[in-house]
Amino acid sequence: MNDWLLTLKTATPQEGYELAVRMARVAVRMTQPDAGVRDRLRPVYAENADGLIASSQVVATHFATVAAANGYWRGADGRD
Repeated sequence: MNDWLLTLKTATPQEGYELAVRMARVAVRMTQPDAGVRDRLRPVYAENADGLIASSQVVATHFATVAAANGYWRGADGRD
């Protein structure tokens, strides 16, 4: 896999959240590189509330990391 995560810095919280989602997706691909296996498993976890909640928790953890790296975007809109 090519280097793709060159920085955690983003211009906005929205971009930060999108980066967090991408980080979670890349982690899944790195953990299970076989696309066929991922495709076979997707219907199973797509119908599993616990799996979906766990996915959301992973994204939230990544978002917290990105937000911290960006100083929680303090002052980005002129407000602290």
